Amino acid sequence: MDAALARAIESALGASIVRHAGAHGGSINTCTVASLSDGRRIFVKTRADADAETFAIEADGLEWLRRGLTSGVGSLLLVPEVMAVIQSPHALVLSAFEPGARTRESDEALGRGLAQLHASLPADASHGYVRATDLATIRLDNTPTNDWSSFYAERRLLPLLSRAEKRGIATTRMRRGMERVIARLPELVGPPERAARLHGDLWSGNASVDASGRPVIFDHAVFAGHREIDLAMMQLFGGFSSRVFAAYDEVWPRADGRERRVLLYQLLPLLAHVVLFGESYVRNVEAALAQYA
Repeated sequence: MDAALARAIESALGASIVRHAGAHGGSINTCTVASLSDGRRIFVKTRADADAETFAIEADGLEWLRRGLTSGVGSLLLVPEVMAVIQSPHALVLSAFEPGARTRESDEALGRGLAQLHASLPADASHGYVRATDLATIRLDNTPTNDWSSFYAERRLLPLLSRAEKRGIATTRMRRGMERVIARLPELVGPPERAARLHGDLWSGNASVDASGRPVIFDHAVFAGHREIDLAMMQLFGGFSSRVFAAYDEVWPRADGRERRVLLYQLLPLLAHVVLFGESYVRNVEAALAQYA
């Protein structure tokens, strides 16, 4: 760990770092687990190209997710606690947890807990969020719109397509398919639903289990939107058992026709992957669009 960062963390938390070691944290951040002199264990994230907003955005979103959890022992999910946001050098300090093994019980807790989290906003909540948020390294506008289909088109699909076009990797087939899908979007998005408190980037790498068997979610891209966004993302790359979705439906059953909407809502992460990783995902986007165009 960089000496300047260690000093900043010690100053913010009022305890010295007695040991630290590198930790897995995906391909974007450099991550460290550290033990403090007062017995606390922390998880530290840094990134060379982080700006002044990067970790403040993440911290804000984590606290927003935590506010959606059932309080006390009734909470089925864990979200890491924000310990500090360090501005020089840029870093985020979170509570650390001991990882455990996934079980039938933890799968069911994840499904039920996610349904509770999704349903935790007021019934009249708008789609969107109070600030821009980051999907990996893509900053997304969350300004509310009049309805969900407009939000999905104007704040997610079209901006991501525009980014792909600026990179020179969006095809004519993508643009024409998107135009046809956008025209039909009000009828495609499903029956009207209350806005859900979304994680926003819920693939298996952003979910784990602690030593007690309680599911933990992190590395979000939060906003209020249609709950099938999270559920479709969970089905894109696998890693979640059928027990998770069955338990979810016990708490908040998904609407009829959900199978027809999976690819529609996977367009969001697929387009993001085109922007982040290039043309290897273009055919996936084209195939998804073709299902609705």
